[in-house]
Parts: sequence; C-alpha cells; structure tokens
Amino acid sequence: MAKRWTNELTRADVTPEKSFLNRRQILAGIGAGAAIGLGGSVQAQEDLKPNSWEEITSYCNYYEFGTGKDDPSRNARALTTDPWTVKIDGMVDRPGDYALGDILAKMTIEERIYRFRCVEAWSMVVPWNGFELADLLNMAGVQTDAKYVAFETVYRPEEMPGTRYPVLDWPYVEGLRLDEAMHPLTLMATGLYGKPLPNQNGAPLRLVVPWKYGFKSIKSVVRITLTDTQPPTSWNKSNAREYGFYSNVNPTVDHPRWSQATERPIGGGLFASKKDTLMFNGYDEVASLYDGMDMAKNF
Repeated sequence: MAKRWTNELTRADVTPEKSFLNRRQILAGIGAGAAIGLGGSVQAQEDLKPNSWEEITSYCNYYEFGTGKDDPSRNARALTTDPWTVKIDGMVDRPGDYALGDILAKMTIEERIYRFRCVEAWSMVVPWNGFELADLLNMAGVQTDAKYVAFETVYRPEEMPGTRYPVLDWPYVEGLRLDEAMHPLTLMATGLYGKPLPNQNGAPLRLVVPWKYGFKSIKSVVRITLTDTQPPTSWNKSNAREYGFYSNVNPTVDHPRWSQATERPIGGGLFASKKDTLMFNGYDEVASLYDGMDMAKNF
C-alpha cells in the first residue's frame, strides 16, 4: 500500500455543501469578467440564499452533459454508474477490466479534506472520500519502463448529449507523470461529504490532484493506461497556449486572459474578498517533483 498522507485541514475549513454545489450559480451571478478574476472592485453581500436541490444540481461544468448551467438537472441523471468497469492496461503486470466493486473491496477508503483551485480563479475546500491512486496502480503492477499515466472519461453519446457537439475532442482524456500519480496526495474519489459522488461531480470514480487546477481531476474514469510517452490531454489539445500538460497551481504564471495571483473562495458570499493563491495550492510537499524544472515553461 502507498504511504499514507496526513492532513492539516479540518472540517472547520470545509466549503459548506450548499456553497460547493451552488458554486456555478455564484459565478454566473458575478458575471464572466469578475468570475474569472479580471479585476475591478466589488461590494460585499451579506447573504447567499440557498437554492433547491434541483437548482443546485443544474449548475455544473461537466461538458459531456452540455454547456448550459441547467443542463445537468435534465441530463446527468441519465448516466448509468452501476455497474461500472475500469480498464487498466498498457505497461502493467495485471491488465484487465476491473469491476469497481472489486477495486473498492481492496482499497482503503478514507476522507481527505483538500483545497480545490479552479483555473477560473475560484477556490474551495472539499471533503472527498476515496483511496490513493498509488494503491490502485500497485494492484495492477506498474512495469519498470512506465513513465506516465493516462486517464479516459466514459464516452456514451446516448447518455451524454454534450458529446454530440465538438466542444472538445471526445472522450475527455487527462494524464499525469508517474511520480505525480504515485504521490500520496493523488486520490481516486468515490464520494464527497460522506455521500456517493453525484453524477455531475464525476460519479462513480474521479481523479483528484489537489495541487493542480481542477480540470486535471478527470471525472467518471473508465480507463487508466500506463505508458512511456506523455499522453494527450483534452484542454491542452483544445488550446495548448492556455492549458499546459502540468497545470500546477502557480500564482506567478497567469492564464493568458486573467491573473492567477489571487482567488475568490466560494462560500463567503457573492462578493467574497479575494485571497492570495499559494504555489502548488499550498501543497509544498510536491515541490520536489519539479526540482530543476521551469514552471513557467512547463506550465
């Protein structure tokens, strides 16, 4: 089993559940420019009125179900998550199609309270439930020459109407360097707030890499491939100038269209004060993975 990770965050740091689920409505209310951190002064707002479950689950950034913020309430429920199989292949000793139930029976499920930083410059604290990716990779048997791990999201046009449009090159794919994947912080999440993952949050199995921007944490994973070459990633293929392979949280490297120096915490009201963004989202223990690398060039 992989080395266990210890956490300095507590339940007191967690973004409230309603605020987490409602984050897209908050951003929509601010307006596109302010939402992505383009600057300008804002006024404080005291209260954020809770929304119904139906409203909350309508605001989601899972493009496979459509780009409209109310699409998930109509479309995400169509995703079949049971049974679920994950293909593990490539440079592993025990390749195969693994039933999720069989995987979970061998994993240590625990709660991890992580900071979450979106590339759009908002942030939160989320209590995930899941297991270390390293444990899953060790179960499959990583071969000596493997250097990268590639991931693929489920692709079912009949259940995911957003895939009928060329928003991205479907299916959604992501990748990590092997040492990133094996780091104790890297989690395969099966739930949040002690509940199973909602479909719009990546049910039933998603990646969580807390020192990278949120889009690296691929949802609804159905394939994991060990390889010796750097795998393609969806947003990098779509716009390499704006989305690098590494996409580590880095306040000194701006997105071409907005600053990454600060972030807006979700849960503090519509016009919550910004705070400084931390290098690697505050997870300094991963810094040694990038010794000698230019983090501006290798963004």
